[in-house]
Amino acid sequence: MYQEKAKILWNNQAGNEYYRIGLTCHKGYSGAKPGQFIMLHFPGRMAPFLPRPFSIHRIIKTGGRTAGIELLYKVVGKGTKMLSGHCKGDVVNILGPLGNGFIFSNHYKRIFIVAGGIGVAPMLFLASYLKTKGTNSSECMVFLGGRSKDDLLCSDDFLRMGMKIHITTDDGSAGDQCFVTHPLETALERDRPDIIYACGPLEMLKCVAGISEKHTVPCQVSIETVMACGMGACLGCAVERKEASGNYMHVCFDGPVFDVRCLEL
Repeated sequence: MYQEKAKILWNNQAGNEYYRIGLTCHKGYSGAKPGQFIMLHFPGRMAPFLPRPFSIHRIIKTGGRTAGIELLYKVVGKGTKMLSGHCKGDVVNILGPLGNGFIFSNHYKRIFIVAGGIGVAPMLFLASYLKTKGTNSSECMVFLGGRSKDDLLCSDDFLRMGMKIHITTDDGSAGDQCFVTHPLETALERDRPDIIYACGPLEMLKCVAGISEKHTVPCQVSIETVMACGMGACLGCAVERKEASGNYMHVCFDGPVFDVRCLEL
């Protein structure tokens, strides 16, 4: 874990409300795992009081060495609106990498990746990581969903990796007009995967968890939530543990990636 001042390398719009921002970082981020995150805070008295959590979207390499990290974010409030106004050369404070990432096994050959909206942010890092582990990209299927075509991100990146992709939108403006979990279950019934990895809105994750339980397929989900510290100190990001009522885990410290068998979603 490193606390440092990071210089902005770029901050480019990736859609109507979406941006990709590149940040310098400590070389120790070369050991970051997909699903881990950073806490970002703005310097200055006019900045929001609390830092904001962001999944690591990509590791930036230069000459084979880690030169930075890239984040993918959506403008949804004061903090992200302020971030979207920052330019190359500006400085922000970051703390990371934090949390626990996705767990991979060499026994996983056929892999399903499910991403809803901005939940795609950690999944591109995961896809790249799987390739470095020797996973056959043609055995990976990505289910990408959004409210409309404007909320579909990274499809070209997955395709360039050789992964199959199934697109859905709520309004039918791209792909199939349905929830992303519909083609997921259809594909699962046709050819059972070894593992499902998912990130997106809570209702989507609940449905994915139900599908995985119904078909007894292992599933790991990355939970998106508001955090104040990112290190388990404030206890504000609690999620209920399945096996005992009133027993909680915390997204920042125990997650943000969980085996769905542990969660009461």
